[in-house]
Amino acid sequence: MTLAQSLAIGAPEIMLAAGAIVLLLIGVFRGDDSLTGLSWGAVILFALTALTVVDDAPDRLLAWNDLYVADSLSAFLKILILVGAGASALMALPYLQRVNASRFEFPVLIVLATLGMFVMVSANNLLTLYVGLELMSLSAYVLAAFHRDEQRSTEAGLKYFVLGALSSGVLLYGVSLIYGFVGSTDFTAIAAGLSAGEERNMGALFGLVFVLAGLAFKVSAVPFHMWTPDVYEGAPTPVSAFFASAPKIAAMGLLLRVALDAFQGLVADWRQIIIFMSIASMLVGAVGAIGQSNVKRLLAYSSINNVGFMLIGLAAASSAGASAVLLYLTIYLVMTVGSFLVVLALCDADGRPVETLDDLAGLARARPWLATALSIFMLSLAGLPPLFGFMAKLAVFNAAVDSGLWLLAVLGVLSSVIAAYYYLRVVKILFFDPPADVVVADGQGRAVVNNGLMLAAAIFCSPIGYLLLGPLSAATRAAAGSLF
Repeated sequence: MTLAQSLAIGAPEIMLAAGAIVLLLIGVFRGDDSLTGLSWGAVILFALTALTVVDDAPDRLLAWNDLYVADSLSAFLKILILVGAGASALMALPYLQRVNASRFEFPVLIVLATLGMFVMVSANNLLTLYVGLELMSLSAYVLAAFHRDEQRSTEAGLKYFVLGALSSGVLLYGVSLIYGFVGSTDFTAIAAGLSAGEERNMGALFGLVFVLAGLAFKVSAVPFHMWTPDVYEGAPTPVSAFFASAPKIAAMGLLLRVALDAFQGLVADWRQIIIFMSIASMLVGAVGAIGQSNVKRLLAYSSINNVGFMLIGLAAASSAGASAVLLYLTIYLVMTVGSFLVVLALCDADGRPVETLDDLAGLARARPWLATALSIFMLSLAGLPPLFGFMAKLAVFNAAVDSGLWLLAVLGVLSSVIAAYYYLRVVKILFFDPPADVVVADGQGRAVVNNGLMLAAAIFCSPIGYLLLGPLSAATRAAAGSLF
């Protein structure tokens, strides 16, 4: 393949890289006053990039000496990543203005992190995987500590950096083991090499364990979840929303490609690891959230819990399972972004963020539309019908049953019942507890876009979302089909 062909196939990444440089230069010369323009510029850049992604969707194309792959799976994941990143950039704008933290670097870091995620989901080589992962992580470390004058934010960034560096080292050690036993870091060569001999397969399996551990950190799967509650609570709320959406989608998509593409020949071995992480994540996420009084920490445990359900689809190791994971990611993205949009709208009379559940007591009387939106997102995350979140869990349970994983599906249902307690508890606090009269409306009129996004997310999660089930299912089946 010629250089020109590789450049054409990699057009989304090239556009993001060039856009990040342009936004950075504008910010350097115009200063922090350019935050609004740069945020909207980042959203426009994401929209233009989405057009190039959709254009490449139908075919599986390899570029850059087979280091990079563009197929239906990468196209689907990139669209989700762009939606999550764009929403995060927009929701951050009124927040940064309200807390007097208007710095132009924020949208630039979002764009650079998105570029890293694009490289991740298009990786066809373990080294490409690592480059994309680190590009995303380096931007994420800075975003976590964006409020550098606040102790909580600085602590969150430091914890994320230290544990992230550890996970990267573990992943690199796994890559070295795989290369040593298989003789290649290319996904296609690894898949072909695993059938050469039992000894080689066993050595590669040890390497895969370390790679899975490194990726499990990025998706907050147990037992590599320890950073999630602290980082979500300490980081600025738009950053927590970003962490819970786009990077999680990229890491889960990468996990699908590594497991079902490169290591398809070791399904019986890695399935046991995935099942353990799935069960542990569902239980820890369900039980750990019960005692939480901070909304962001509760959403962190909810994120861990939902990752467990996604891993059920991966454990199925089938096209239906992969399709279920992608459908879950789509619905989860909207539910999570919507939940954090509500958290962003919670502030007291002095403009300080309100994050404790006690302060939300009786919110339905003062701000009924906000309480209703949060209730929709909570009940959808719980998977209660007829809300759209029910279809996400039903899809992964069906995939597990079709693959003979009955016990895993039953445990998933039981975990949903446990998790429903704290979701329903939030609804009870909003509608039935005596009013705390802490949350007030944002009188500065800077959250119009956020309110629009919140309304769109609530409609998507409501029964109206079922109207989109047909097109979404077709798109997820096509994306999953590129792995088989």
